[in-house]
Amino acid sequence: MPPTTSSRSTATHSLIDISHRLRPRDYTIAFLLDGHTTLTTEHLTSILFTNSTTCRHRLQLLRRLGFIDRFIRNRPGANPMCWLPGLLSARYTALALGDSPPSIKAVRERQDRVYSSATLDHLLAVNDVFVSLLVHARHRPGTALTRWWSERTTAAAFGHRIKPDGHGVWTDGSQETGFFLELDRGTEPIRRLVDKLASHRKLRAEGGPQYPILFVLPSRLREQNLHRKLAERPEPTLIVATTCPESGPEPAGPVWRLAGNGRHRLTLADLPSSHGQPGPLTPGPAGPDDHPLRLILDATG
Repeated sequence: MPPTTSSRSTATHSLIDISHRLRPRDYTIAFLLDGHTTLTTEHLTSILFTNSTTCRHRLQLLRRLGFIDRFIRNRPGANPMCWLPGLLSARYTALALGDSPPSIKAVRERQDRVYSSATLDHLLAVNDVFVSLLVHARHRPGTALTRWWSERTTAAAFGHRIKPDGHGVWTDGSQETGFFLELDRGTEPIRRLVDKLASHRKLRAEGGPQYPILFVLPSRLREQNLHRKLAERPEPTLIVATTCPESGPEPAGPVWRLAGNGRHRLTLADLPSSHGQPGPLTPGPAGPDDHPLRLILDATG
């Protein structure tokens, strides 16, 4: 079921027309979908709602208003409802960021590209990791995911030296951990994973931050093979850590194994991390505007 807008008069509605129906949480949904391409109903429920029925009803209302859209791509296994920007949310985020608003044609093309993407499962798995951190922070006072950047935003922020699957900053009390995420689905040779470290080494040599590169792997065996390959080709200037499902479901928890540091596992907050010296390749600590839920925090704080 590809995204459709024929049942909603999006061409005749404007943001002003529906403004009285929108709340800070709805604008947050718009920014999350714009920044991270697509999120499932389960993603949005877990980070923004307390009840799954309430979430579904709200998302359907926003769809009827032409604010967001959705699709289900039938395939073997799970078939999650995936949400993505509609015409009005795309206009809102573009204008809020000072950009030119997209046309209806451009929005539909973007929707169809997401629906047709061969890497949709990979994207959803990447977003799973960051959503898990937001959920953890929601239930653990003193913790927060204060920055969540997509692959595209991360590449641009670091001068296109690197292209990880995402970047985040995690805080736990006084600890602040910046990190780069590499999610592996086991579809390429282990050496390809190690080869990705060359761009991180170059970034570090040019004054970039010393953030750990986190590999999320699909199995313990795959993780062990990666550590063996890393031992053959050590990267003394980089911090590399790995996890797999057998280590536990919480990326904030003690699931990270540092390369060259035995089998002891650390929490995300305990991984070595440094923002480095200010410069064009060092965005530095996360600011208030970086927080993925900043609109809700502003409304409640």
